Amino acid sequence: MSASDLVSRSLSKMREMVANATTRKREPTEREIERVRGQLQECAEGRGGEVSTRQRAARLAETYLRLDDAGRHAFLRMIALEFGPDPAAVAAAHEDYQAAIGTDTQWDAEARLRAAMRSRRLRILTQFNAIPQGVKFLVDLRADLLRFVAEDPLLKPLDRELEARLSAWFDVGFLELQRITWNSPAALLERLVEYEAVHEIRSWADLKNRLDSDRRCYAFFHPRMPLEPLIFVQVALVEELADDVQRLLDIDAPLANAAKSTTAIFYSISATQKGLRGVSFGNFLLKRVIDDLKRDFPKLRTFATLSPIPGLVRWAAQNPEALTAAITDADWKHLAAAGADAPESPLLRGLLEGSSDWMEDEALATALRAPLLRVAAYYLTQASRNDRPVDSVARFHLGNGARVERLNWLADTSARGLSQSWGIMVNYLYDPDRIEQNLEAYEDEGRVDASPAVRRMARQ
Repeated sequence: MSASDLVSRSLSKMREMVANATTRKREPTEREIERVRGQLQECAEGRGGEVSTRQRAARLAETYLRLDDAGRHAFLRMIALEFGPDPAAVAAAHEDYQAAIGTDTQWDAEARLRAAMRSRRLRILTQFNAIPQGVKFLVDLRADLLRFVAEDPLLKPLDRELEARLSAWFDVGFLELQRITWNSPAALLERLVEYEAVHEIRSWADLKNRLDSDRRCYAFFHPRMPLEPLIFVQVALVEELADDVQRLLDIDAPLANAAKSTTAIFYSISATQKGLRGVSFGNFLLKRVIDDLKRDFPKLRTFATLSPIPGLVRWAAQNPEALTAAITDADWKHLAAAGADAPESPLLRGLLEGSSDWMEDEALATALRAPLLRVAAYYLTQASRNDRPVDSVARFHLGNGARVERLNWLADTSARGLSQSWGIMVNYLYDPDRIEQNLEAYEDEGRVDASPAVRRMARQ
């Protein structure tokens, strides 16, 4: 058997392990731990040629995939603690550099210092990149690492190094924007169903509706992960700002004439790879999609989202005074008539606990509309943490240059929509002429751009 056949066989075993990992995970034995340590040492030293390097990386990946969480934690801890830079070598190189400053040997000394500081962890990680599915393996490995690092700070150096390496490998210049259609490979369509994080895809009919002629779906791909969308956006081509996600998702709704559409609604944006947290390319996705849509549909003038507000109810429960402050004297009269005459009313307490019972009472729902919209406006424009909006979706869109354009009452009456935001959704507007200006103001000053109507509600 040739050397290349051996590599292929080893990689095939690795792919099989990916498929069966959930049923075969177990803790490593002491003997296996020592064998892994030896293999990692060989990786760190770069022993052997290209074929042996790939075989070794494939065997290590296979070993890792066999392990349960405790075993994977130990594997990553071994890399983090035993394969960092040599402190003595760094100290000696730094001493030489300090002595060489201002002399002809300064730059050579600087190069030696950089070499001494280069972690052997990077050599190990880079060798995984050389095997088929190696990039995906590293992305999934970092997803594990992110779970463990919260309880084990000693893993942070490894996480920082891997994040930096993934940021370089997933630079937007290497990514490919592709439109996904009903004719795309079945494996890719299955990924969309699996990864959809905003509005669950409930059936093949639902998926087909989202890929119809009045819809568009775009995704970023990495050449080494051709059937793994990194982030994707679903777009509805309509004639005005959308205010009801149930209508957008209705598979029985009549097909719109996309050629006459003036508005593109981004109603779902899903990042798919947990291991790429901190690697930013969502803003480039939307800019590229807007350019693509403008080319294909010249009548489009408005580019906006219909977005969830996932943290609203949770934040209001932690800050109940915000709801009280949003209720005017006139509101209290209407609320009292509906059975909620004081802040400690069980109806209002249930509201902060995520109950949807209030929806069954038309008078109560009508009385709550104005106060809850005011709370939502304040939450999106004023509630902050570290000078940035509390809400994760708001941070994403405002950080990409959008404006908080409009709040929509009962735009998502699903159980999830009611529990996380009282059914309220928001339109973020992407004005191509203002995106860069908004982005700079947000980055430099933390300024949130919002329409006059939203700002007025927030002040009330």
